[in-house]
Amino acid sequence: MGTQIWLEDVNKFYGSKQALKDIDLTIPQGMFGLLGRNGAGKTTLMKVIATLLPASSGNIDVCGVPIKSAGRVREMIGYLPQDFSMYGNMTVYEAMDYLGVLSGLSKAERKKRIPELLERVNLQNNYRTKVKAMSGGMRRRLGIAQAILHDPEVLIVDEPTAGLDPEERVRFRNLLCEIAEERIVILSTHIVGDIEATCENIAIMDAGEIIFKGTVSELLSLADGNIYTADISRMELEKVKQEYLVTGMLTQGNHVTVRFLLKNPVQNLFEGAKGCEVNVEDAYMYLMYRERGDASCF
Repeated sequence: MGTQIWLEDVNKFYGSKQALKDIDLTIPQGMFGLLGRNGAGKTTLMKVIATLLPASSGNIDVCGVPIKSAGRVREMIGYLPQDFSMYGNMTVYEAMDYLGVLSGLSKAERKKRIPELLERVNLQNNYRTKVKAMSGGMRRRLGIAQAILHDPEVLIVDEPTAGLDPEERVRFRNLLCEIAEERIVILSTHIVGDIEATCENIAIMDAGEIIFKGTVSELLSLADGNIYTADISRMELEKVKQEYLVTGMLTQGNHVTVRFLLKNPVQNLFEGAKGCEVNVEDAYMYLMYRERGDASCF
C-alpha cells in the first residue's frame, strides 16, 4: 500500500446509531482535508483511523499495516485532538521531555529531537514557559510538536484552528503544510478556508457518509456555472435571501455584494445578476444543497 491510508466499507455503530456509513476512502501522502459541519462524523473517523475507537466493520490499512495490528499502527500515527490539553504546571521543555519518555525515546534522542521540534514550531524561546501560561495558538503548536515527537508517518489534526486569531491561523496552516512534505497529514475541520488554503485532495462528510472525494479543482467544477453575484441595496437583501440561496455577502454602506445560487435550475435571475468564479465555500454549499437537498447551512 505504500504511503497511503486505505479504507473499505468502514462502518461504526454506537448501539443502534450509525456514526459511519460504508466509508471508502484512499488518503495519499501530503495534506488531506476532511471537511464537514459539526456532527458529520469527522472526529469518529479520525479516532477509528488512530485506533482510539474500533470500527464495527470494514477494512483499514495504514501505510501497509492493517488496523488490526493496533500497536504497530499507533507507532505510525501522531494525533492532535480538538480538546488537546497538556500538563499545565510543567514548562514546555519538561512536558516534551515527559512525553518523549512515554513514547520510548532515549535520553539522547530526546535531547536531540526536542530542540529541533520546538524550533520548527517557533517555540525555541519558550523552553521555560509554563504550559498554562501559553496562548491558545502556542499550545496548538506545542501540540503539533508532541504529536510528531516520535516521527510518525501520519499526523491527524482535528479542528486545529478553531478559536485562533487570523494571524495564528495562517501560521498554523503554514506549519501543517511544511510537515506534510514528508508524511500524511489529515486536517479535519468545518472551516472551509483552512481546506482552501492548504489541501489539494479532500473528502466531504455529512451524516456519517462521504458525499464527495477528489481534488479541490474537481469540487469547484461541480458548481461551475451555478454561482452568481450582484450588487444590490440593503433594502433588497431580505428579498434576495428569501428567493435565492446566498453563499456570501459583503456590505458597504447601503449596498451589498451578494453571491448566491439558484433554488432550482429553471429559476430566473434578476436584473444585474451575473455568473462569477466559484470558490470552495460556494462549491461546498452547492454540494450540500444539490446533493443532499439541505438548505439549513444557508
